[in-house]
Amino acid sequence: MADIDPVTASTLGYALAIGLLIGLERGWTSRHERAGTRVAGFRTFGLLGLAGGIAGFLPTMAAAVLLGGAVLLILIGYLRQSSEPGDLSATSAIAGVVVLALGMLATLGRPAIALGAAAAATLLLSMRGQLHGIVRGLSAAELRAAARFAILTLVLLPLMPDRAMGPYAALNPHKLMLVIIFVTGLSFAGYILARRARASRSMVLIAACGALVSSTAVTLAFARRLATSPTATAALSAGIALASAISVARVCVLVAILAPRAIAPLAIILGPAVALLAGTTWWRLRRETAQQEQAVVLGNPLELGAALILTVIVAISSIASHWALVAFGDAGVAGVLAVIGLADVDAAVIAFAAMPPDAITPRMAGVVLAMPVLLNMVLKTGLVLGASRSRAHFLAAAPLCAATAAIALGIGVALS
Repeated sequence: MADIDPVTASTLGYALAIGLLIGLERGWTSRHERAGTRVAGFRTFGLLGLAGGIAGFLPTMAAAVLLGGAVLLILIGYLRQSSEPGDLSATSAIAGVVVLALGMLATLGRPAIALGAAAAATLLLSMRGQLHGIVRGLSAAELRAAARFAILTLVLLPLMPDRAMGPYAALNPHKLMLVIIFVTGLSFAGYILARRARASRSMVLIAACGALVSSTAVTLAFARRLATSPTATAALSAGIALASAISVARVCVLVAILAPRAIAPLAIILGPAVALLAGTTWWRLRRETAQQEQAVVLGNPLELGAALILTVIVAISSIASHWALVAFGDAGVAGVLAVIGLADVDAAVIAFAAMPPDAITPRMAGVVLAMPVLLNMVLKTGLVLGASRSRAHFLAAAPLCAATAAIALGIGVALS
């Protein structure tokens, strides 16, 4: 065996540390089990990490014998544990094999990767209760949606060609799919959080999570409830204002990530409205006297039909924007983006992000992207007032009216 320098030899310490780290978690988890029934404990995992590290220094055949023997001992321990009454789990046995592999990886010149993987494994092992709770709370629809998201991310995205193609070279399938995954993933996260929040009976939390999917659905549901829940008027009004605030802020976040050149003028136009709605939410929550469960019907944003529609809208939008640029200049682009934004503001943001940097000025882009936000605010104001003409509904609509006026004023100033 070749001479081993001190730096290389120190990786044995990393291998031992990996075993002790994971062994600490395993030992704590199994601390209440009867002695002699555990596959491995704190010391055993430390030795497994050290054994894996030593295997990294040995010739291939000797390393195979050492690792094979260690795995055999782990298997024997698991078989003994499985004969005992109680819950059957292979987690500790699998963790032992992982420690062997990471210990060997540490001495084969990849200590940083091995240590990072050990930290991730320890975190995963320590989240047993939380992960089991997530699995128990999953519905069949959510599970199917998660599977679709995995297909989009892990299967379709790598297959998409990363080059400009189509009319006016307006489409880059890889970038288009990447952005679709980001937008639908953000909405799906809000969908999951809103469903979990429903069980917590907090209307404000439901409004915050639901706004990531559809602030319009939240507004309609809460407006209908205002007339029948006098004890929850403050919470419902706060939820309506908060849903709109988060919806507007979401647009700004998407623009900041996908089209940062337009974020400054857009933030100037929309910022006052967000501040006004957030302030209203805080003020009305101070007057809250009760919270009740409030169901909000949200469509799953990862249904294939919804994802396909968004993809088609974005593709058409991108081609139309490039055509308008060639035919009519930046004024044409502004008109196309404004029309697209009325149907789907996310599609307008994505289409703008795909445009050449000098296709439309940032100031005009801010105005164009703010227009659909303004019209959506008008729509939600109408939904609140259309649900009833009671005093509670007028109070709930007031901040929406003020936000609408603030956005309209910001657009007017930007145009002037």
